[in-house]
Amino acid sequence: MTYRSHADLGGQPGHGPVRPEAEGELWHASWEPQALALTLAMGATGSWNLDMSRAARETLPDYAQRSYYAIWIAALEKLMEERGQLTPAEIEAGRMLHAPASVKRVLHAGEVGAALARGSPTLRACPEKPLFAIGQRVRTRAEAVPHHTRLPGYVHGKCGVVERLHGCHVFPDAHAQGLGERPEALYTVVFEGEELWGADAAPGLRVSVDAWQSYLEAA
Repeated sequence: MTYRSHADLGGQPGHGPVRPEAEGELWHASWEPQALALTLAMGATGSWNLDMSRAARETLPDYAQRSYYAIWIAALEKLMEERGQLTPAEIEAGRMLHAPASVKRVLHAGEVGAALARGSPTLRACPEKPLFAIGQRVRTRAEAVPHHTRLPGYVHGKCGVVERLHGCHVFPDAHAQGLGERPEALYTVVFEGEELWGADAAPGLRVSVDAWQSYLEAA
């Protein structure tokens, strides 16, 4: 398998404890707001979709060594270079060396507030009736896939119970590959801690995962 996600770290040992930061602590360096602005502005050009940008971030080989917004900037450079909007020489120089490439859309300053308020909704009409019902026991796909996916590795091949149905949403696995939106039913599935981590799981631990229909089968 050539595709490797460096972001699928849930449940893996050796990464130390999770240390939550104070609510509202948005930035750690003065350049980080610019990183956010650049990423949003280029995303608004329509040069790629949200799932393509997630795939670019999670496949950075030095993902674990970068800070949050350093990951965003490195992925932005990768996406732009792949589309001929940026060259390695420009990254090295830190400035433009050729005329800017044309893009589908430009997000102007006066439009930012409305664009952020609108967001990127993924809810779509359902092409077919959902296969699973609330309260039904299901099993997740056991095997890894050679492309972006939102199914965490630690729930592969595990059994849980459908808790909620969210309607049909853009299927990220296909969307990240440029194969169209292919909307599918999206469920919240609840797993018991012992099902995921055996007897070492904390007593009473339950984990909820949002899972698209293609990830599931009846258990």
